[in-house]
Amino acid sequence: MNGRLTIDQAGRVVIPKRAREALGIRPGDMLDMTFDSNGLTLRPERHASPLQKERGVWVFRSGVLLGQEEANHALDQMRANRTSGQD
Repeated sequence: MNGRLTIDQAGRVVIPKRAREALGIRPGDMLDMTFDSNGLTLRPERHASPLQKERGVWVFRSGVLLGQEEANHALDQMRANRTSGQD
């Protein structure tokens, strides 16, 4: 996802909802900031395990959004490993 952001008078920017959801960023989360002469980078600070239980289901959040083909391939690999005893 690419786009442009506007800085307000206080120096703040709003991260679009779609980007926040894809990265699992919620109110109160901390972001790591690095900058140099080429630009500014913000990354979600990840201290907790990316594997968490949500509404009774274990969810792995890596901060990277997989495409449908990638997700299907990963599931196929896990199922093949499970049935072959390589789990």
